[in-house]
Amino acid sequence: MTREQEIYKVTLIGSAGNAVLLTFKFIAGVLGHSSAMIADAVHSLSDFVTDLLVLVFVGISAKPQDQSHDYGHGKYETIASFLIGLALVGAAVGILVSGVLKLVAWWGGQQLEAPGWIALWAALLSILIKELLYQYTARKGRTLDSQVMVANAWHHRSDALSSVGAALGIGLAIWLGRRWTVLDPVASVVVGLMLVKVAYELLKASVGELTERSLPADTEQEIEQIIQSFDDVCQPHNLRTRRIGNRIAIEAHVRMDGQLPLHVVHERATTIERKLKDRFGAKTHVTLHMEPVK
Repeated sequence: MTREQEIYKVTLIGSAGNAVLLTFKFIAGVLGHSSAMIADAVHSLSDFVTDLLVLVFVGISAKPQDQSHDYGHGKYETIASFLIGLALVGAAVGILVSGVLKLVAWWGGQQLEAPGWIALWAALLSILIKELLYQYTARKGRTLDSQVMVANAWHHRSDALSSVGAALGIGLAIWLGRRWTVLDPVASVVVGLMLVKVAYELLKASVGELTERSLPADTEQEIEQIIQSFDDVCQPHNLRTRRIGNRIAIEAHVRMDGQLPLHVVHERATTIERKLKDRFGAKTHVTLHMEPVK
């Protein structure tokens, strides 16, 4: 099974789980009179939408390089991660607004309706299913080195965490009586704030990649160490790095003895390139500019 097919399979499993959960959560939220559960259902709906984004953009990012994309189409996977982050922001804002409006109404003296047991059971079921989906998707995402899959996995985890908040709010509102029904919208606000944090982390990573942020300093240091591991090579400089979807690009200037034959220098450059690809992946883009030692 190809990398693209693996991503499709994992995403389809997640989308099937999201479809079942969002339907059950909406029904449980309405029948159980729970704003926290309805907020959780909105989150699951955003999960389902992001699954569709993954299915669309991963197919595009898997295309090989062509005349208009010399470095391939890997950035489309980054765009998908960015859109997932935006979807989370949208879900978070909707949840926060709804929760705050209910808190304002409660503060003004309005009696909030107590949530029902069906809402609590829906929250507990969501915690179990979404955590399992997170573990499965995250493991596959790391194995396949797919940023968008890891982002989607955290979408599952954030839904599980939001269900934890919903379960606490709903459960306490049920057990403590009508005086504490305010805990239900409080839980929905907590869920919204958690989503904001997760969305920020996803957007920060994808924006960094889209704006050509360099790889971490320890990774660049490792690249320089690999280049300098050959005795006839010295003074690597002008190192430039970036991510392109699930692969990276490396550019560097390398110095060797200017008296060496061209074929020897070319062979050494090829060996360095091969060693870098062995470490960072066969699809790593490596560009080496060979210079004579001054």
